Amino acid sequence: MSRSHPAHPRDVLLGAHAGQIVLPVCDHYSGVELRMRKSLALQAEMIEEFGACVFDVTLDCEDGAPVGGEAEHAALVVALAQAADPRARVAVRVHPVDHPAFEADMATIAGQAGSRLAHIMVPKVESVQDVERAERALLAAGAAHLPLQVLVESPAAVHRAFDIAAHPRVQSISFGLMDFVSAHAGAIPAEGMSAQGQFTHPLVVRAKLEIASACHAHGKVPSHCVVTEFSDADAMRAAARRAAREFGYTRMWSIHPAQIRPIVEALAPSAEEIDRASRLIQAAVSADWAPVAFEKQLHDRASYRYFWQVLERAHQTGRPLPAEMQFYFPDHPATTAPAKEA
Repeated sequence: MSRSHPAHPRDVLLGAHAGQIVLPVCDHYSGVELRMRKSLALQAEMIEEFGACVFDVTLDCEDGAPVGGEAEHAALVVALAQAADPRARVAVRVHPVDHPAFEADMATIAGQAGSRLAHIMVPKVESVQDVERAERALLAAGAAHLPLQVLVESPAAVHRAFDIAAHPRVQSISFGLMDFVSAHAGAIPAEGMSAQGQFTHPLVVRAKLEIASACHAHGKVPSHCVVTEFSDADAMRAAARRAAREFGYTRMWSIHPAQIRPIVEALAPSAEEIDRASRLIQAAVSADWAPVAFEKQLHDRASYRYFWQVLERAHQTGRPLPAEMQFYFPDHPATTAPAKEA
């Protein structure tokens, strides 16, 4: 292993990090005041445990605000966001752009708590025009720095996913499973919303793949939908693993605190994957990034890029890293024994 560390992999491996958005792998939603407070408290506890913020907390106005109480709920989420742990990542889901409370949501939340928020989630986005309307509201609120995440929930919106993902303000697209299924007027059976059925019904599978492909085409983050069987940790873990390994999703929604750890675990690389990636990156550094023979396979910068991304995911999910990788992640709290040379 080169001890001088002449170049950082992010600088050498073009495309490994430049232009790529890196987000926590779990996005946890809550909209009732007690649950929002508990979610923020759990986030602070897990920051202490992992040494990093391994999940976002999104405070929900769309499903959380009582009818007629939208302004009061917006004020509440502003207060909660402003009081959150400074290391925390807090976001807010506002009402859809065609809802009467949308403009007021954006003015209050982005205007008063914009400096504290990680992003604004806009639900029921149907087109680029909806994104542009949300962007104008951000600018009017003085929150030009804030990214948008959007929720795609209809067949027409899925059709436009590539155009939506191309918008520079959009950071991530989430798939709204329940609304997507109900938008088909009974043509998709109820099991299409289940932990297993959502991975087998052709129309749902097609929608998920379109969204994931659109996001990866434009360097954005595809965020997988909810699993409503929140008390079944095994089902949650299996769904998260399928979403990541078969559908290309690098982030997933949680709607119950019990889902957070299974999601983080499922979307994190294994100890074996981390060890192999570390040893290969060491070999690449020693060869000044020239091609190398590693475990009877030829590797070059294309595969180095993949294995570096494994280490990036390990870092963002709080997994232990070999001590030799500590140079590249100086803020990472946990290390394992030094990895063996290839």
